[in-house]
This record gives sequence, structure tokens and C-alpha cells, in this order.
Amino acid sequence: MPNSEQLILDPAAVDRKLDRMAWEVIERHWGQTKIHIVGLSLSGFKLAEQLAARVQKSSSIQVVLAELSVNKRNPHAGPTSCSLPIGDFAQEHVVVVDDVLNSGATLMYAVHFLLHAPLQRLTTAVLIDRNHKSFPIKADIKGLSLSTSLKDHVDVHFSEEGSISVTLRD
Repeated sequence: MPNSEQLILDPAAVDRKLDRMAWEVIERHWGQTKIHIVGLSLSGFKLAEQLAARVQKSSSIQVVLAELSVNKRNPHAGPTSCSLPIGDFAQEHVVVVDDVLNSGATLMYAVHFLLHAPLQRLTTAVLIDRNHKSFPIKADIKGLSLSTSLKDHVDVHFSEEGSISVTLRD
């Protein structure tokens, strides 16, 4: 039986989700003049760029964007690296962004890496939360909670024109 694919969020729906997520970031970090938005390579960073642009457009908060790379297949084996030195996060507000939260392993190891700096506040944000967590981590800000079976795959698609869509396939 061939795989079937179903559109979950079209580009307009993703835009609305990202707008709402940006406002949640602003509300959670109200009164701050600067925040760091850290996207997990590769898709999480693309979303972080979009989220950062929306936060800057809708507020006076200065956004520092960074990319964090975690070995998604075997996160505890590493390496985990960041485009900014870990010391840059000391006493700062940080938002960690990923596209899909599935087991929570990638997000957990990303947060673990960032906790090597004494942060003022850490917020997690994902576009899709699949609710299959194996680790005690949650998304503070989520675009969509999606109940799926373990065999399903959620794919976030980035077009060359900059639009984003989300599909579900079995």
C-alpha cells in the first residue's frame, strides 16, 4: 500500500501560527530589550529566522539569532555546537525553536547544552507538537498540537519562495 500524504497546514495557516507564536514570545519576554532566538539545525533554524523577523517587526525587542546543531539520530553522542559562544547566553532570555517535537530528545539535548550558561529565562517553541515524548520536556509555545500514531511522519516543507507547509504521511 503506497504512503498517503495529507496537508495539515498550508502556507497561510503556517503564517498565522508563526504570527501567534511571535506574540507569545513577546508576551513571555515582556519588558526585555534583548532576547536570543536559537533555532535547531536545519528546519528549526529556518523557523527561528521567521519567528525572529516577526518579533522584531511587532516589538522593540532586539533579537539575536543563533543556530544550534544537535546530532538528531544520536543526540547523546554529540557533537552539539552553536553559532554563538555559550558565554553569550549568560544572564539572557533565550527561546529555543524547532520544527517538530516528537520524542523530545533533540530539544532536551539542546536545552542541556544551553544550560551550561546561567540563563535568566528559557522558553521552548515548536511549530508542531506530536505528543510522543520520551523525555520530560515540553514546548512552552506551540503552533499546533497534533495527535499522531508512532508510524506517522510529520514533514515541514520550506519552498524556495519562503513559504512553509506541513504534511502528515503514513
